Amino acid sequence: MLELIIGFLTLTTLEIVLGIDNVIFVSLVTERVPDHRRQLARQLGLSLALVFRIGLLLSITWIAGLTAPLVVVFGHSISGRDIILFGGGLFLLAKATREIHHRVEGLDVSEQSVQRVVSFSSALSQIVVLDVVFSLDSVITAVGLSQHLSVMIAANVAAMIVMVASSNAIAA
Repeated sequence: MLELIIGFLTLTTLEIVLGIDNVIFVSLVTERVPDHRRQLARQLGLSLALVFRIGLLLSITWIAGLTAPLVVVFGHSISGRDIILFGGGLFLLAKATREIHHRVEGLDVSEQSVQRVVSFSSALSQIVVLDVVFSLDSVITAVGLSQHLSVMIAANVAAMIVMVASSNAIAA
């Protein structure tokens, strides 16, 4: 029983620490949602992301099992898991570069008044995709730290509650 409690506390803490960058990206995405729907977009987006994260936890055995080499490039074996992680990394780099570019453009006074508005559904979609990409490392770590799926899911739920509760403060 003590092992389960320690595993839960460790995973919850880890998920919160790994989730900080997620909340920052969520804040960037929802910044362009109309003011009256911004908080709802953050909270609903993170809640939907939790559903997908639990789905990812449930399918982690499949992802972790994709270690068989698919191709060999320059003497290095590339597995399905490698392709998933590489694709996720490219997505994050592209998204971060685009957001930084928009921030820098926003400093120009002539363009400051023309702020592109993102639809509510577009923001939710981006949040879910971002969370799935951000979740890969924490889900794989969770599987390495605990043998109990219920502990992993409970830790993710607890961490997401903390992230939703703190998302307004972080966004501000």
